[in-house]
Amino acid sequence: MKIEKSSNVSKCSVEMDGAKDVEVRWLISKEDGAQNFAMRMFELQPGGHTPLHTHPHEHEVFALEGQGAFVYEGAEHQFGPEHVIFVPGGKEHQFKNTGNSVMRMLCLIPASAV
Repeated sequence: MKIEKSSNVSKCSVEMDGAKDVEVRWLISKEDGAQNFAMRMFELQPGGHTPLHTHPHEHEVFALEGQGAFVYEGAEHQFGPEHVIFVPGGKEHQFKNTGNSVMRMLCLIPASAV
């Protein structure tokens, strides 16, 4: 079991090629005993973005705050707080902060993808 305030979980910069001004907090992972899923919180600064990328696993995203664009197979979709986004495995995608403040989102992935 784990109960912790997300702000107490350390964050680190995402250093993948194509990422700009993105940080991640691994809120729940195998290190916490989670066998099936991992929960991450991404923080993108204004103008920041994840890399345009593809991977075999699906993931589920919940936007907490800020304004963004979700790029999916070449099309851009706007989103904001409380939007949910399902990303199927094998599909090219990217998240961009299009607002003037930090954009935060939760992202769940299979533990096997870590």
